Amino acid sequence: MADEDRNLIEILEEKSPIDFNKYIGYVSSPKCGAIATFAGTTRDTFDGKEVLELRYEAYIPMAIRCLKSLCTSARASWDIHSIAVAHRLGTVPVGETSVFVAISSVHRADSLDACKFMIDELKASVPIWKKEVYTNGEVWKENKEFIERMPDLGKTSHDQGSACSGKKKVEAHERKSCCGMKVKVSDESADSCR
Repeated sequence: MADEDRNLIEILEEKSPIDFNKYIGYVSSPKCGAIATFAGTTRDTFDGKEVLELRYEAYIPMAIRCLKSLCTSARASWDIHSIAVAHRLGTVPVGETSVFVAISSVHRADSLDACKFMIDELKASVPIWKKEVYTNGEVWKENKEFIERMPDLGKTSHDQGSACSGKKKVEAHERKSCCGMKVKVSDESADSCR
């Protein structure tokens, strides 16, 4: 089975909860000794303000294309079996999950590192936008990962690789697991998918 055939990427319409069992089941395999997951949930406060809910919007075709590219980048850096990513759109009340990532691999280091990479890159470069609704107002929010890359936004597209194109600057480094070398994706070359 080709790598892209072992990726499940879904952008869920409003009021569609994330089914953890579906995505964990998708990445499960007798070949794998590890499944790493991340669930992003709506918290009830931010900077001392009471949060009522989050609202998400996306440019769905580009979001899916970016997520596929991130899967390709993760597979180039870690020995991954399967990847599942789900993100909700619309209103996500306090306590509910808006984003879920599940990654399986033979060894835990690969799935743990790849899971962190996927959620960080998703927040930094995938065209999904978040509005926080408070008891006393609302505001569109940039993710911390996106803000950290803002100086790169002034560069032209030929100055850096694009997360969506899969052309990221990579460098070799020692792997801290039993399986040899891998590559590390350099944040300085990442470009927004927008």
